[in-house]
Amino acid sequence: MRILLVEDDNLLGDGLCSGLRREKNVVDWVKNGETALSAVIDTQYDCIILDIGLPRMNGFDVLQKIRESKIDTPVLILTAHDGTNERVKGLDTGADDYMVKPFEFTELCARLRALARRARGKASEALQYNNIRIDTAAYTVEYNDEEVPLSRREFTLLIELITNQGRVLSRHYLEQKLYSWGDEIESNTIEVYIHHLRKKFYSDLIKTVRGIGYIVAKE
Repeated sequence: MRILLVEDDNLLGDGLCSGLRREKNVVDWVKNGETALSAVIDTQYDCIILDIGLPRMNGFDVLQKIRESKIDTPVLILTAHDGTNERVKGLDTGADDYMVKPFEFTELCARLRALARRARGKASEALQYNNIRIDTAAYTVEYNDEEVPLSRREFTLLIELITNQGRVLSRHYLEQKLYSWGDEIESNTIEVYIHHLRKKFYSDLIKTVRGIGYIVAKE
Protein backbone atom coordinates (compact mmCIF):
# COMPACT_ATOMS: atom_id res chain seq x y z
CA MET A 1 0.00 0.00 0.00
CA ARG A 2 0.98 3.61 -0.45
CA ILE A 3 0.17 5.38 2.80
CA LEU A 4 0.11 9.05 3.74
CA LEU A 5 1.14 9.55 7.37
CA VAL A 6 0.03 12.88 8.84
CA GLU A 7 1.77 13.24 12.20
CA ASP A 8 3.63 16.18 13.76
CA ASP A 9 5.44 14.21 16.47
CA ASN A 10 8.91 13.52 15.07
CA LEU A 11 9.68 10.50 17.24
CA LEU A 12 6.37 8.78 16.59
CA GLY A 13 6.39 9.68 12.90
CA ASP A 14 9.87 8.31 12.39
CA GLY A 15 9.00 5.07 14.16
CA LEU A 16 5.79 4.63 12.18
CA CYS A 17 7.54 5.27 8.87
CA SER A 18 10.21 2.68 9.65
CA GLY A 19 7.70 0.09 10.81
CA LEU A 20 5.27 0.56 7.93
CA ARG A 21 8.07 0.34 5.39
CA ARG A 22 9.26 -2.91 6.95
CA GLU A 23 5.73 -4.17 6.32
CA LYS A 24 6.24 -3.58 2.57
CA ASN A 25 4.33 -0.29 2.45
CA VAL A 26 5.29 2.91 0.63
CA VAL A 27 5.01 5.83 3.05
CA ASP A 28 4.94 9.61 2.64
CA TRP A 29 5.13 11.59 5.89
CA VAL A 30 3.86 15.15 6.39
CA LYS A 31 3.67 17.14 9.61
CA ASN A 32 0.90 19.70 9.14
CA GLY A 33 -2.63 19.83 7.85
CA GLU A 34 -2.11 22.11 4.87
CA THR A 35 0.64 19.92 3.41
CA ALA A 36 -1.49 16.84 4.05
CA LEU A 37 -4.38 18.27 2.07
CA SER A 38 -2.10 19.16 -0.85
CA ALA A 39 -0.59 15.67 -0.80
CA VAL A 40 -3.99 13.96 -0.89
CA ILE A 41 -5.12 16.10 -3.82
CA ASP A 42 -1.92 15.47 -5.81
CA THR A 43 -1.30 11.77 -5.04
CA GLN A 44 -3.46 8.65 -5.03
CA TYR A 45 -3.06 6.87 -1.68
CA ASP A 46 -4.43 3.56 -0.49
CA CYS A 47 -4.80 4.75 3.12
CA ILE A 48 -4.28 7.89 5.19
CA ILE A 49 -3.20 7.87 8.85
CA LEU A 50 -4.35 11.19 10.26
CA ASP A 51 -3.58 12.86 13.58
CA ILE A 52 -6.03 15.45 14.93
CA GLY A 53 -3.81 17.94 16.77
CA LEU A 54 -1.91 19.28 13.77
CA PRO A 55 -0.38 22.70 13.11
CA ARG A 56 -1.79 25.01 10.41
CA MET A 57 -5.00 22.97 9.98
CA ASN A 58 -6.37 20.42 12.42
CA GLY A 59 -7.15 16.88 11.39
CA PHE A 60 -10.93 17.31 11.48
CA ASP A 61 -10.70 20.19 9.00
CA VAL A 62 -8.32 18.22 6.77
CA LEU A 63 -10.72 15.27 6.76
CA GLN A 64 -13.71 17.48 6.00
CA LYS A 65 -11.96 19.08 3.03
CA ILE A 66 -10.85 15.67 1.73
CA ARG A 67 -14.42 14.41 1.73
CA GLU A 68 -15.75 17.68 0.27
CA SER A 69 -13.30 17.12 -2.60
CA LYS A 70 -14.98 13.74 -3.28
CA ILE A 71 -11.80 11.85 -2.39
CA ASP A 72 -12.80 8.50 -0.88
CA THR A 73 -9.37 7.27 0.25
CA PRO A 74 -9.78 5.33 3.54
CA VAL A 75 -8.78 7.44 6.55
CA LEU A 76 -7.69 6.09 9.92
CA ILE A 77 -7.58 8.72 12.66
CA LEU A 78 -4.68 8.09 15.06
CA THR A 79 -4.81 10.50 17.98
CA ALA A 80 -4.43 11.02 21.72
CA HIS A 81 -8.00 12.39 21.84
CA ASP A 82 -9.96 9.50 23.33
CA GLY A 83 -13.25 11.16 24.23
CA THR A 84 -16.51 9.86 22.81
CA ASN A 85 -17.31 13.25 21.28
CA GLU A 86 -14.02 13.25 19.34
CA ARG A 87 -14.61 9.69 18.10
CA VAL A 88 -18.12 10.53 16.96
CA LYS A 89 -16.97 13.72 15.27
CA GLY A 90 -14.16 11.93 13.46
CA LEU A 91 -16.36 9.13 12.17
CA ASP A 92 -19.20 11.49 11.23
CA THR A 93 -16.76 13.74 9.36
CA GLY A 94 -15.74 10.83 7.17
CA ALA A 95 -13.10 8.75 8.95
CA ASP A 96 -13.22 5.00 8.33
CA ASP A 97 -11.54 4.01 11.59
CA TYR A 98 -10.32 5.61 14.82
CA MET A 99 -7.41 4.54 17.06
CA VAL A 100 -6.19 6.14 20.27
CA LYS A 101 -2.53 6.57 21.25
CA PRO A 102 -0.78 4.67 22.71
CA PHE A 103 -1.49 1.73 20.41
CA GLU A 104 -0.14 -1.63 19.29
CA PHE A 105 1.64 -1.43 15.95
CA THR A 106 0.40 -4.88 14.90
CA GLU A 107 -3.20 -3.75 15.45
CA LEU A 108 -2.61 -0.61 13.41
CA CYS A 109 -1.29 -2.71 10.52
CA ALA A 110 -4.26 -5.08 10.75
CA ARG A 111 -6.69 -2.16 10.66
CA LEU A 112 -4.93 -0.67 7.63
CA ARG A 113 -5.14 -4.01 5.81
CA ALA A 114 -8.84 -4.21 6.68
CA LEU A 115 -9.44 -0.73 5.25
CA ALA A 116 -7.57 -1.68 2.08
CA ARG A 117 -9.61 -4.89 1.75
CA ARG A 118 -12.83 -2.98 2.19
CA ALA A 119 -11.79 -0.47 -0.46
CA ARG A 120 -11.10 -3.37 -2.85
CA GLY A 121 -14.39 -5.04 -1.96
CA LYS A 122 -12.61 -8.08 -0.49
CA ALA A 123 -13.43 -9.89 2.75
CA SER A 124 -10.26 -11.99 3.01
CA GLU A 125 -6.53 -11.36 3.30
CA ALA A 126 -6.03 -13.86 0.46
CA LEU A 127 -6.12 -12.95 -3.23
CA GLN A 128 -6.45 -15.72 -5.79
CA TYR A 129 -5.76 -15.41 -9.50
CA ASN A 130 -5.57 -18.64 -11.51
CA ASN A 131 -2.83 -20.61 -9.73
CA ILE A 132 -1.41 -17.56 -7.94
CA ARG A 133 -2.34 -17.07 -4.28
CA ILE A 134 -1.35 -13.93 -2.37
CA ASP A 135 -1.59 -13.60 1.41
CA THR A 136 -1.53 -9.86 2.08
CA ALA A 137 -1.15 -10.32 5.84
CA ALA A 138 1.78 -12.76 5.72
CA TYR A 139 3.28 -11.10 2.60
CA THR A 140 3.64 -14.43 0.86
CA VAL A 141 2.88 -15.51 -2.70
CA GLU A 142 2.38 -19.07 -3.95
CA TYR A 143 2.26 -20.29 -7.53
CA ASN A 144 1.13 -23.87 -8.16
CA ASP A 145 1.33 -24.39 -4.37
CA GLU A 146 5.00 -23.36 -4.20
CA GLU A 147 6.14 -20.15 -2.53
CA VAL A 148 7.61 -17.52 -4.84
CA PRO A 149 9.98 -14.97 -3.27
CA LEU A 150 9.21 -11.40 -4.30
CA SER A 151 10.79 -8.07 -3.46
CA ARG A 152 8.63 -5.42 -1.79
CA ARG A 153 8.01 -3.63 -5.07
CA GLU A 154 7.34 -6.82 -7.02
CA PHE A 155 4.82 -7.80 -4.34
CA THR A 156 3.08 -4.41 -4.49
CA LEU A 157 3.05 -4.39 -8.28
CA LEU A 158 1.53 -7.88 -8.45
CA ILE A 159 -1.25 -6.92 -6.02
CA GLU A 160 -2.07 -3.76 -7.97
CA LEU A 161 -2.32 -5.61 -11.26
CA ILE A 162 -4.38 -8.50 -9.91
CA THR A 163 -6.79 -6.37 -7.88
CA ASN A 164 -7.32 -4.24 -10.99
CA GLN A 165 -7.56 -7.19 -13.41
CA GLY A 166 -9.16 -6.25 -16.71
CA ARG A 167 -8.08 -2.63 -16.32
CA VAL A 168 -5.07 -1.05 -18.02
CA LEU A 169 -2.79 0.62 -15.46
CA SER A 170 -0.48 3.34 -16.67
CA ARG A 171 3.20 3.52 -15.81
CA HIS A 172 2.55 6.74 -13.85
CA TYR A 173 -0.16 5.05 -11.76
CA LEU A 174 2.13 2.12 -10.96
CA GLU A 175 5.05 4.39 -10.12
CA GLN A 176 2.84 6.22 -7.63
CA LYS A 177 2.04 2.92 -5.92
CA LEU A 178 5.68 1.76 -5.77
CA TYR A 179 7.60 4.89 -4.84
CA SER A 180 7.38 7.56 -2.18
CA TRP A 181 8.57 11.15 -2.45
CA GLY A 182 12.30 11.44 -3.02
CA ASP A 183 12.78 7.90 -4.32
CA GLU A 184 14.82 7.74 -7.49
CA ILE A 185 12.81 6.28 -10.38
CA GLU A 186 14.71 5.15 -13.45
CA SER A 187 12.99 5.44 -16.82
CA ASN A 188 12.59 1.66 -17.29
CA THR A 189 11.96 0.67 -13.68
CA ILE A 190 8.38 -0.55 -14.18
CA GLU A 191 9.41 -2.58 -17.23
CA VAL A 192 12.12 -4.27 -15.16
CA TYR A 193 9.67 -5.32 -12.43
CA ILE A 194 7.15 -6.51 -15.02
CA HIS A 195 9.90 -8.63 -16.60
CA HIS A 196 10.74 -10.15 -13.19
CA LEU A 197 7.11 -11.06 -12.52
CA ARG A 198 6.71 -12.68 -15.93
CA LYS A 199 9.79 -14.82 -15.30
CA LYS A 200 8.67 -15.85 -11.81
CA PHE A 201 5.15 -16.79 -12.92
CA TYR A 202 4.40 -17.05 -16.64
CA SER A 203 5.12 -14.88 -19.65
CA ASP A 204 1.59 -13.84 -20.57
CA LEU A 205 0.47 -13.06 -17.00
CA ILE A 206 0.94 -9.34 -17.67
CA LYS A 207 0.23 -7.92 -21.09
CA THR A 208 1.69 -4.66 -22.38
CA VAL A 209 -0.72 -2.20 -23.97
CA ARG A 210 1.74 -0.19 -26.00
CA GLY A 211 1.78 3.49 -25.22
CA ILE A 212 -0.76 3.10 -22.39
CA GLY A 213 0.34 0.65 -19.71
CA TYR A 214 -0.09 -2.90 -18.43
CA ILE A 215 -2.99 -5.23 -17.78
CA VAL A 216 -3.74 -8.60 -16.20
CA ALA A 217 -6.64 -10.25 -18.01
CA LYS A 218 -9.87 -10.61 -16.07
CA GLU A 219 -10.57 -14.17 -14.88
